[in-house]
Amino acid sequence: MANRTRPFAAFEWMIAWRYLRARRAEGGVSVMTWISLIGITLAVFALVATLAVRSGYRAQFVDTILGANAHVAVFPVVHEGPEGRLVREITDYEAMARRIAKVPGVTSTSPLIYGQVMAAANGRNTGVQVYGIHFDDLKKIPLIDHPQKHMGDLANFPKGIAIGSGIAQDLGLVPGDTVKLISPEGAKTPFGVTPRVNAYKVEYIFTAGRYDIDQTRIYMPFKMAQDFFNRDGVADQIEVMVKHPEQVAQMEPAIRKAAVEPVQLWTWKDSSGAFLKALTVEDNVMFVILSILVLIASMNIVSGLIMLVKNKGRDIGILRTMGLTEGSVLRVFFICGASTGIAGTALGVILGCLFAIYINPIFSLVNYVAGGGVWNPEIYGLYQLPAKLEWPDVVKAASLSLSLSFIITIFPARRAARMNPVEALRYE
Repeated sequence: MANRTRPFAAFEWMIAWRYLRARRAEGGVSVMTWISLIGITLAVFALVATLAVRSGYRAQFVDTILGANAHVAVFPVVHEGPEGRLVREITDYEAMARRIAKVPGVTSTSPLIYGQVMAAANGRNTGVQVYGIHFDDLKKIPLIDHPQKHMGDLANFPKGIAIGSGIAQDLGLVPGDTVKLISPEGAKTPFGVTPRVNAYKVEYIFTAGRYDIDQTRIYMPFKMAQDFFNRDGVADQIEVMVKHPEQVAQMEPAIRKAAVEPVQLWTWKDSSGAFLKALTVEDNVMFVILSILVLIASMNIVSGLIMLVKNKGRDIGILRTMGLTEGSVLRVFFICGASTGIAGTALGVILGCLFAIYINPIFSLVNYVAGGGVWNPEIYGLYQLPAKLEWPDVVKAASLSLSLSFIITIFPARRAARMNPVEALRYE
């Protein structure tokens, strides 16, 4: 009759539950079991939180790249100019932009003037990157048209310039102020090259969310940039936005063909691919390390179960003499150990999810307690620690913890099942 007992019958759960809630004086759950529960909870919490921060950082980093930079930059190859000197400029940029815009998957194209200059105001100066762009094209840049924060009105851009909030803070600027831009490539005179200095009105201040963008970038109307950089009738490059940035490599041949002229392409993956690959390697290493932490926490279940089996040796002998099979005994103690793993995993997942959801107030508290400076945007590129819950990551963390807990539990449970009832009751 006992052989026909279905696995995990009600009486097996009842016995396991009695053992789990018994006081230690009665040979119940040991301190090691509580330690293993807390250990698994913290390990799973750390794993879920780390995976959420990893996903959030990667997602926000990529979003800021794609939201404020070209997916593909089209550069002309170096060629001989009208005066016999080597130049790198696009003369028929409007026609080239129209041809590239017709490539399937391309959403927009923007002729661009680019230069590095010095910005000065209020007795301070800083190096900046100037992007000359048409107003209609500027409005197509998501993190400029809809930034995290802004001052002024983007509609006034044709009358002046738009600058990053970092530049505005360094130079003490607000909308309506004037900033001087100094270019070392000025007019040629008998005494050498004279730097070009022009003053421009700040019409718009944006916070794109990337430190390096907000700290260095200035947008200037296209014609105004042509005049300032001596690029009359030419453009330095064409910025291309595509519908599916992840598939930009497959679009390169079509873009080259549409350009007609010999060009060089520089995609967003070329500029940030190495960093993203480094993030992937770091992610994998962190997952392995935290998985080992979960394994160590799960190993504590073994200690707790071994102590429980030792304390319950007499009970095991009595149950076996009453007809309980080895399989039933194994399942009783498996339920005891697995319950610890399930409870610890559930608590860890809940804490990890709460951490990811409320990361901003938690981070603010940590930053306040530490006196500030916990997160350096100059190093990480972002202003705050992001987190993004990806359910596949949560499932992966929970599955790993449960799998390890179940596997680890089998060994002491088998020891209990194979205990000889005669030996267990010999000295009783």
